[in-house]
Amino acid sequence: MEHLPASFGGLATVAFLLGLKHGFDADHLATIDGLTRVNTRAGRIFARYCGALFSLGHGVVVVAIALLVSAAVARWQTPAWLDLAGVAISIFFLTLLGVLNLRAVWRAAPDEIVAPVGVKGRFLGALGRAKNPLVVTLVGALFALSFDTISQAAFFALASSQYGGAPYAVTLGLLFMLGMMVTDGVNGLWISRLIVRADETARIASRVMGLAVGSVSLLVAAFSAAKLLLPRIDTWAEGKELAFGAVVVAIVLGGFLWGRAAARRSATPRLGAEQAS
Repeated sequence: MEHLPASFGGLATVAFLLGLKHGFDADHLATIDGLTRVNTRAGRIFARYCGALFSLGHGVVVVAIALLVSAAVARWQTPAWLDLAGVAISIFFLTLLGVLNLRAVWRAAPDEIVAPVGVKGRFLGALGRAKNPLVVTLVGALFALSFDTISQAAFFALASSQYGGAPYAVTLGLLFMLGMMVTDGVNGLWISRLIVRADETARIASRVMGLAVGSVSLLVAAFSAAKLLLPRIDTWAEGKELAFGAVVVAIVLGGFLWGRAAARRSATPRLGAEQAS
């Protein structure tokens, strides 16, 4: 906590950026992809908003946990093993998700749109095919009941204790939710457009996005492992959380924009050839 921004404004910026970054989680992308596909093919009007609904449910749980922890913050003492366990679990799942998504891109047929690959979504059963907006929101809430998200909410509560407790914890949670709704909401809109198009543009864009998400997952896992094993790296990284989060968001966003540009360049010569013929 000694390395957090000195002002609440800086802390609020970190919370929003963490939400943006969390929205790029491969499990989020894969689940939103599945929910959007099911509801788009079923002709549901809300299909394009599955990402926003998912992150809304997820964010409500984050805010609730932050509020509960802030109420008990005076009696809260985070054990050292809890932090270590959280980092180890995060490294494991980031590595797994990175490998699975890069493998999906590698094994995809030339005419196939690459869908994001997740781990948690495989345990959803029928909920992964929800066709009701309230149930989609519930799926997002269930995703928040994980070690990683709970520790994130607890962080907001502990960080806000120096400013005034519960109202500040709720504010940080809401900013985190807003950041998540931006990335997950845009992802839902994008997926719905890819499904409707299902052309060369969609195939190229989906591959570039898959490479970006898989690569970032592996990079973050490798950096987290380096911080855990090498004290010098951990010392160097102190106070740079905001910059690292911005880099992750920039890489994935850059991959998205690059994929769209590459797809358009590929489509232009083909369109010219069709017009000439």
